[in-house]
Amino acid sequence: MEVILLERVAKLGQMGEVVRVKDGFARNFLLPQGKALRATESNKAKFEGMKVDLQAKNLETKAEADKIGGKLNGKSFPVIRQASETGQLYGSVSPRDLATLLTDNGFEVERNQIALNMPIKTIGQHKVPVHLHPEVEVTVTINVARSADEAERLAHGENVTVRREGGAEEDEAAAAVAAAEVFFEPGAGEAKQEGDGEKAAEETPAKA
Repeated sequence: MEVILLERVAKLGQMGEVVRVKDGFARNFLLPQGKALRATESNKAKFEGMKVDLQAKNLETKAEADKIGGKLNGKSFPVIRQASETGQLYGSVSPRDLATLLTDNGFEVERNQIALNMPIKTIGQHKVPVHLHPEVEVTVTINVARSADEAERLAHGENVTVRREGGAEEDEAAAAVAAAEVFFEPGAGEAKQEGDGEKAAEETPAKA
């Protein structure tokens, strides 16, 4: 489908350009959000009549976005979540969560302005782009931690996650124990390991 862009759209073009896009993208995003019109002859004429007003509105909204962006860009926001010792969250931090977080801190931001492709699922500092306007993008740091104290430690560059020690052999032994307990009584895996050790000791002749 060919459409006339009513504002700059990333990777598509500038206001007033006629571009060809997939029908679904036009129907589900560009047209309902007022970012484009179907490129019919009547709409082309309509756009010429709207052009001056659209340009004036764009300058106004861009100026407002620049003002907000100047205060927001580079700021860090702590988010407290429950997580495992290795830093994996019991849940996630979504664009909706971040939009609410920024709004609660005095920055009016919509969920669709948060450029987060996948929810955040780990402890740490995460750089997240925010599209305040088609021509204004800023970046904020989302400091995900299990407590305010931990967030402060993360902000100072400290590693707060724990890597389990023991290596692959220990992992395999633990897996064997777990597998044994599926089929036998609890503790069967440990009992088997202890029995094997005693048997080996009996079979090994004592040194003179």
